[in-house]
Amino acid sequence: MDTLLNWQITMPIALAALVCGYLLGSIPFGLILTRAAGLGDIRSIGSGNIGATNVLRTGNKKLAAATLLLDALKATAAALIGWYFFGDEAGLLAGFAAFLGHLFPVWLGFKGGKGVATYIGTLLGVAPLMVLVFAGIWLATAKLSKYSSLSALVATLVIPVVLWFIGEPKIALIMAIMTVISWWKHETNIKRLIAGTESKIGQKG
Repeated sequence: MDTLLNWQITMPIALAALVCGYLLGSIPFGLILTRAAGLGDIRSIGSGNIGATNVLRTGNKKLAAATLLLDALKATAAALIGWYFFGDEAGLLAGFAAFLGHLFPVWLGFKGGKGVATYIGTLLGVAPLMVLVFAGIWLATAKLSKYSSLSALVATLVIPVVLWFIGEPKIALIMAIMTVISWWKHETNIKRLIAGTESKIGQKG
């Protein structure tokens, strides 16, 4: 508990990490890529969000994959830049802020994506081996349930617990906060899962 509460980062550096991370995370790659490809405003179709899942609804798998990769890497970049210049805690805060920037981009009226890619990207920046744990949990849950959303929700729930048990309380705390926010952003998916109306992996329509 002492380690959890004993943050060494100064307020100016923490603020700088948060601001820079937020700005990186708020780059709406899904919107930029679909507009550049002449597919219009991604916010006008499907769920209306800017993430890779909605980009996939355009029928362009390459754009969806590029969106997923860039949305993840912007959080990784934020975490690594913060770590390189100011240390582990700054990297952790920058990654967290990138996650928030993706979910609530100021340029789009604070209406962004659901954050799974940036969650993974932050994890890659601050605890890279945990990405393998995330992937393993996602794949196992997906194989059993056939639900992509449920797989992501289960993975985000387990990651903070694993981090806590391996002795990374600060990272566990931040990832736990991100998990709570991610679950909140997936509220409609959770309701559909409960009702049995959520689309399964590979299901059309």
